[in-house]
Amino acid sequence: MMNRNRSGISPVMATVILVAIAIVIAIAVAFWATGLVGIFTRFEKIEIIAAVPDGTGHIELKVKNTGSSSATIDDIYVNGVPLGLAGVTFTSDGDKLDATNAPSQDTCPNNGPCTLQPGQDIVIDVAGPGGGAAWAPGVTYEVAVHTASGKTYPAAVLIP
Repeated sequence: MMNRNRSGISPVMATVILVAIAIVIAIAVAFWATGLVGIFTRFEKIEIIAAVPDGTGHIELKVKNTGSSSATIDDIYVNGVPLGLAGVTFTSDGDKLDATNAPSQDTCPNNGPCTLQPGQDIVIDVAGPGGGAAWAPGVTYEVAVHTASGKTYPAAVLIP
């Protein structure tokens, strides 16, 4: 036997409930999407803050990661030629330049790749232009930092 005297939920209430559910789902999707956007929009950006001869026959580069993801320095280029990391020293205290937020020596071993987290800076000491040569006085060299992602960040250094 059916009870026809009882009425169901009114159409207005059904509409209000459906709209409320749709709004809650839309807000949840928006928060989820912004989380994904944050993950996929991270970028690497290295800035060479200073590049100077240090007076001991080496060149010092003060390098800072101003991007939003970590950056791994895997090579140094001199005038477009890969130098490698042999003879390259990563330090927080150079002869002329000092880093303010340097990574540990474990993260940046000498003669090995150096990973900078966002906001970290380091001083890179380059002994020579490669091939056992010394820096020639009066010559401007292009010294570039190369990262594992394939980007190159150059700076010009005039040897006095």
